[in-house]
Amino acid sequence: MGLHPLEFSECYLDSPSFREKIKSHEAELDKTNRFIKELYKDGKNLINATKQLGMAQRKFAQCLGEFQFEYIGDAKTDDEKCIDESLQEFSSFLKNLEDQRELMMRNITETLMKPLEKFRKDQLGTVRAERKKYEKETEKYYSSLEKLLNMSAKKKEPQLQEADSQVETMKLHFQEESLTYVCKLQEIQERKKFECVEPMLAFFQTVFTFYHQGFELAKDFDHYKKALQINIQNTRSRFEGARSEVYDLMKRIREAPQEYRQTSPISCEGYLYVQEKRPPPFGSSWVKRYSTYVTKQKILHMVTFDHRSGGKIGETESVTLKSCLRKTLDVLDRRFCLELEITDRPGTVLTVQAMSEDDHKFWMQAMDGKEAVSQPPAPCCVFVLLTLESCIDAQLNNVGLSFMKNAISAIETRGINDQGLYRVVGVSSKVQKLLSLMIDEESNEVDLSTSEDWDVKTVTSTLKLYLSPESRIQAVHCLVHKLPERNRQVLGLLMKHLAKVAAHSKHNLMTVANLGVVFGPTLMRPQEDTVAAIMDLKFQNIVVEILIEHDEKIFTDAPESCPPSPPAQIASAPTRQSKKQSRQNRPLAVYNPQALDIHNVADGSSLTADETSMGSNESVSSQSSSASASELPAEKSDHVSLSASLSSGSNSSVTSRKAKAVYPCEAEHDSELSFQVGAIFNGVTQSREPGWLEGELEGKRGLIPENYVEML
Repeated sequence: MGLHPLEFSECYLDSPSFREKIKSHEAELDKTNRFIKELYKDGKNLINATKQLGMAQRKFAQCLGEFQFEYIGDAKTDDEKCIDESLQEFSSFLKNLEDQRELMMRNITETLMKPLEKFRKDQLGTVRAERKKYEKETEKYYSSLEKLLNMSAKKKEPQLQEADSQVETMKLHFQEESLTYVCKLQEIQERKKFECVEPMLAFFQTVFTFYHQGFELAKDFDHYKKALQINIQNTRSRFEGARSEVYDLMKRIREAPQEYRQTSPISCEGYLYVQEKRPPPFGSSWVKRYSTYVTKQKILHMVTFDHRSGGKIGETESVTLKSCLRKTLDVLDRRFCLELEITDRPGTVLTVQAMSEDDHKFWMQAMDGKEAVSQPPAPCCVFVLLTLESCIDAQLNNVGLSFMKNAISAIETRGINDQGLYRVVGVSSKVQKLLSLMIDEESNEVDLSTSEDWDVKTVTSTLKLYLSPESRIQAVHCLVHKLPERNRQVLGLLMKHLAKVAAHSKHNLMTVANLGVVFGPTLMRPQEDTVAAIMDLKFQNIVVEILIEHDEKIFTDAPESCPPSPPAQIASAPTRQSKKQSRQNRPLAVYNPQALDIHNVADGSSLTADETSMGSNESVSSQSSSASASELPAEKSDHVSLSASLSSGSNSSVTSRKAKAVYPCEAEHDSELSFQVGAIFNGVTQSREPGWLEGELEGKRGLIPENYVEML
């Protein structure tokens, strides 16, 4: 049985059982007081621990947001861009979660901690005060009663009456206080049921609200999560293909390293030990220097580099060579030595030592100009697609056109004056969600001009994301129709077959992405085998994915219009450094993004557009099987003949053409031409050196940087 009720009538009897009932009520309230004090203390600890958790999570989120992946090469695919931005997305998600947690903690303080403490102090504190008054009145009444009863009956009547009156007054005060105390005890016993539990209910409501908001955040994050999983899988598949190629290349280089030594008719590079003479009696010392010899100008650039001192680079010294002689052992007791006579220091002889016998032969051949190492360019592949420039408006259906009008209206209405318009990007998950909503024909159209659910940066990012894939397809479409007829027919036949293969991917596991991994290197093999070229395989794979996914549109219908070439006056001129590197360092895989002019590349010409990187319009599948070119040796062995058959039309009709300079250029070598904007070159042909053309200007024939001119 629970606590006994306290009857008011018992206040007048004040029986022992009544007193026991009061003690039971007092003990229960003391227990309640201790409980609330302990709960308040634990609540404080919970809040402090949650604050520490929030601080740790925010620090973790900050660390995520500040890190950025670096990628090999000078361009990234869309998958890599999404992966790169994922850490910032994770950071933003955690910060949003912690904002909700911080709000929860503030609500817990207001809805639980303060009400409980107020009840303890105001209600239980009042009962304790009433208890003290009740005990005091009890002591006064019963003490005065004992005095009265012990008073002698022989006292005078007025004294006895006065004593009786005093005791009666005290009795009334005692009974009144007893009634008040009993009433307060029972009131608090009832009040605690709701005044303690109601804050608990508010606490759990606050906690559940936090978890519900976390659930809503997770729902918003789900679309981004699925897209990122696809990005990761695509990147992993391309990695597997690239890794196979890299290991094959490493194996070939390990077997014949001299064959893969980077050389060109322009310059050669490598380490030489240079003899530095000192005043007597110190003799001489040998210093290792990384040396670059420019063949035409006969200039030797040398820079000191010590691997053992953390790779510290010293100053560069340049000398002009007059002659190079083999240093014999009877003159100098060191092997692999050369004696260099310096033009700009008459009478000065520089003694250098090569690293090995093969290295010694290499420098001998390079420095006398008679045995320069030259490698002919590798055969053309099917077509070196693609530079995707800013493209014309893609063909849009009614839904797409409606979205374009809706987005543009919203941007002009709500954000035309926003700083960084189109530069400041929105949250990826929201952008993906808005794009899915707007291009869904069955969904009700949202007026972005009045909707407060979508901020301006989300709308601008969605518009950019929507335009990107269509422009790429349009560019590929135009370039395919620049191919010779027979080349296009063979390529279309293959793509139609691969599209059928991809349609059965549930059984054969060969999705469009996997077929891109296999046939990207096969159809678009770079001119030379290097790690840099292998790192660009992912872009070749993406081109093949587009061709497979849109084969019916690309190969059946001619493009209605093609992207115009950017005007020369608004294009950015190639840097002198990029031109210099393309001569002196000879890029092993051609990469000149400005060189592509899809309007001016005529059918049957051997001039191909430079290969460049581009973002992917990835074809994705929930099933993925990492298939690399190495897994299909038959295709690898067949790709050369396929490439030759597809490119035979373009290679069989090499003709000279005219070109017009779109940037000024000052020659840095005797073999180059100097020219101003607008200069017309005659007899232009493809040079054997990647990135360069040969042409005639004012009776002089020489080399022309390919990305400085446009074909006429």
